[in-house]
Amino acid sequence: MKRILKWFLGAVLLLVALAVVFLLSLDPILRVTAEHRIRAQTGMDAEIGKFHFGLLEPVVTITNFKIHNPPAFGGTPFLTIPEIHVEYDRDALAKGQIHLTLVRFNLAELVIVKNEAGQTNLFAFGVALPQKGAPGGGNAGLKELKLRTGLEFQGIDALNVSVGTVRFLDLQNPANNREQKFGIDNLVLQNIKSRADLTGLTLLVALRGGDFFKNVFGSSLNLQ
Repeated sequence: MKRILKWFLGAVLLLVALAVVFLLSLDPILRVTAEHRIRAQTGMDAEIGKFHFGLLEPVVTITNFKIHNPPAFGGTPFLTIPEIHVEYDRDALAKGQIHLTLVRFNLAELVIVKNEAGQTNLFAFGVALPQKGAPGGGNAGLKELKLRTGLEFQGIDALNVSVGTVRFLDLQNPANNREQKFGIDNLVLQNIKSRADLTGLTLLVALRGGDFFKNVFGSSLNLQ
């Protein structure tokens, strides 16, 4: 279950990282193009409420960002993100590297859906669960990022994370639907270079999640 939880967080961050990379390569007037590109890469519809690209400073701010589940998963919102604020190293980006000096990420809601065929949207997203003991398994998401974008992740100097609510919808049996409020506000993590550096966030999510992930994934939580 520990690997499931780490993968779950890694998949969400990978999706956001991909979206940020796509948006960094586009002018603000191409917001609609960005939404279409996200759909092409993920199979999910995206909405961007407001997009600000700093012309004089390397800053990108995205507000009211939503990604919707595909029809097979009910078309419900997948991610609701009031704000993604990114300050990046322009010189590193020119070298094909992603070095983010500050990321402020506010996840208001994540909706996990099990469809009528028994598939779960997180797994259908296409990020493979790293195998225990597999070489590089802990950084599988970063390898996926480089594979999809050609950019190498160098790290995040400061990551400010807020997590609101995670919901689970079972389209086969609505009686299994449940909701968990995490109430994580402005948790600051520094020098993030791999998923292992998200341990503090992982533990906090696990503690505040209680039996939520056990009930959703049908496994006991082991933090050892």
